[in-house]
Amino acid sequence: MTVWRIAARAHAALDGEGACLYGSRWTPRGKRAVFAAATLSLAALERFVHTDPDLEPDDLVAVEIQLPPDAGIEHIETSRLPARWRAYPAPAALVSLGERWLRGGTTLALAVPSAVIPRERNFVLNPAHLAFARIEVVGSEPFTFDPRMWK
Repeated sequence: MTVWRIAARAHAALDGEGACLYGSRWTPRGKRAVFAAATLSLAALERFVHTDPDLEPDDLVAVEIQLPPDAGIEHIETSRLPARWRAYPAPAALVSLGERWLRGGTTLALAVPSAVIPRERNFVLNPAHLAFARIEVVGSEPFTFDPRMWK
């Protein structure tokens, strides 16, 4: 399965450092996790909603990631989530859900609905899972947003 990530070149490594330092909708601070999206376009939208145009780095890259074919993926359906799961800041229940999943270590990936487009999927990858070492970075290429998006 191919997933995508957009990051500044300096932060494109699949080390989980950003999630560890800052936490996320799905993971607590202090826990490593890598975030990716099912498509490059969703990765771009996810990046865009978390971006201030004045702070966006000039060296973004789109990273194509291949998950091992036998990697386990746990799917979270919106029906399992609190009514306000898309709120910002996110409900603490989402962080708890992700933390339990990371601690359990049973699957490489957690497929979660995107708060931007709930019918589409983001993936939380667990760097502590044994299959993580078999993830392949297929390639990366420079990425820029269309300037019309900043209007």
